[in-house]
Amino acid sequence: MKILTTTQIREADDYTIRHEPISSINLMERAATKVVNCLETYLGKYSYETIEIFCGMGNNGGDGLVIARLLFLKGYPVKIYILKHRQEASADFTTNLQRLVALGIPFSWINRIDDFPVLPENSICIDALLGSGLSQVLKGLLADLVQHLNQQTALKIAIDVPTGLFTEANSYPLQHVFRADYTLTFEVPKLAFYYDLHQSIVGEIVVLPIGLHLDCLTHIPTNYFTLTLTVIQKIVKKRAKTAHKGTFGHALLVAGSYGKVGAAVLAATACLRAGVGLLTVYAPQCAYNILQTAVPEAMTLTDSHEKIIRKFPSPTSWQAIGLGCGWGTDPQTAAAFQEFLQECQQPLVIDADALNILAQNPDWLALVPQNSILTPHPKEFARLFGEFASPYLRHQAQIEFSRKYQIYIVYKGHHTLITTPDGQSFFNTTGNAGMATAGSGDVLTGIITSLLAQGYSPQEASLLGVYWHGLAGDMAAQRHSQVALIARDIIENLGNAHFRITTKTAY
Repeated sequence: MKILTTTQIREADDYTIRHEPISSINLMERAATKVVNCLETYLGKYSYETIEIFCGMGNNGGDGLVIARLLFLKGYPVKIYILKHRQEASADFTTNLQRLVALGIPFSWINRIDDFPVLPENSICIDALLGSGLSQVLKGLLADLVQHLNQQTALKIAIDVPTGLFTEANSYPLQHVFRADYTLTFEVPKLAFYYDLHQSIVGEIVVLPIGLHLDCLTHIPTNYFTLTLTVIQKIVKKRAKTAHKGTFGHALLVAGSYGKVGAAVLAATACLRAGVGLLTVYAPQCAYNILQTAVPEAMTLTDSHEKIIRKFPSPTSWQAIGLGCGWGTDPQTAAAFQEFLQECQQPLVIDADALNILAQNPDWLALVPQNSILTPHPKEFARLFGEFASPYLRHQAQIEFSRKYQIYIVYKGHHTLITTPDGQSFFNTTGNAGMATAGSGDVLTGIITSLLAQGYSPQEASLLGVYWHGLAGDMAAQRHSQVALIARDIIENLGNAHFRITTKTAY
């Protein structure tokens, strides 16, 4: 699914108004009707005394007035508040306010702090103050009201965008941003929704199609996307009946050190579960018996050293190579890694301590083969590329580093972000907090390495690997709970997750 900027969404609105054609006031009515239909689905899940709707004086406030009118006419216990935060109201807001008056639906103006209501604990609070119409950081009465609402115990729902949140760049403190339990957004998701820092602000995201013109949506260019089941199903390859193990490639994992052989076991097991034909694991001697016992399907080669890796095998014998799981950062391992990079020409999957060694030797990034896949978690990314003042700036830097080095960067998080050498960004939509557990990243490395070996392109392997990994984690959490989930549970659910993907069952 495309992610569009605020400017692009306004262009789509205007195009729809001109070419459907439809008036802006009727488009607002259509959008609000979608919200009410969605709310009625959710309202039955909650016990509530009142629905308290807070409206600004722009078009988001106009949405709020339509929502309030429709709910009121359906018999819901609605209370409407309008914040006097500017002198002039938008035309569509004014029209909808007149409709409230004509129907005798009561509402209250908020002109000062003394007008702020205290909401019942079992109420629903709907934010229709600003939406995507934000042009500056909140201040004055508007900021005070948002802070007041955040302190209420009501269930909080934002319409389109939580008030105070810029849809793209956010480089400011977030204490004046409405903190929603649900964000009901129109037509397409917004970029800011997918940054980890904002998850406590947007809550659960519900995208509501409101009928913006398909021609416009199809042709608006963007480099920002979310990973959906539809996208993934187009990537998955069907196995031929006549296939044999050689059909699906021979992968190499260089992994493990004394005390960290488990990382090699997890990566290897995941690699095999993800469908590779043959797998060789290269590890220090201390790992030999463990690997032969724990992963009998894999072949094992050992370094001459008992506890660390200090010499890599030739890179020319494998369809895909995964590096870094459980290495440690011994100088001898680092030297061997540098020598390997100087020799290797094919794309690599680089994770964990291989990333930490690169961070210690940043000039080695230039040696990384083009189209390689780097899979850092936030701290590894910061070590590699530095700290940034906001998630938006960090995202833009990730795009530029992918372009500069012609690599894929998989920034792991709640919505794992994959950036490509041509500047595209893909946010994952599977996965859960239970996957924040030791070994989860090793599993992902194994999956992506396996897919590369099977002939998937680096981009396909990154997108499919991340989505599949997250979906298996979701299925594992359903069985074990997020708290009890461990990395092996993700591996055990790869088969079920693959079945769900390939049988086109919606997720």
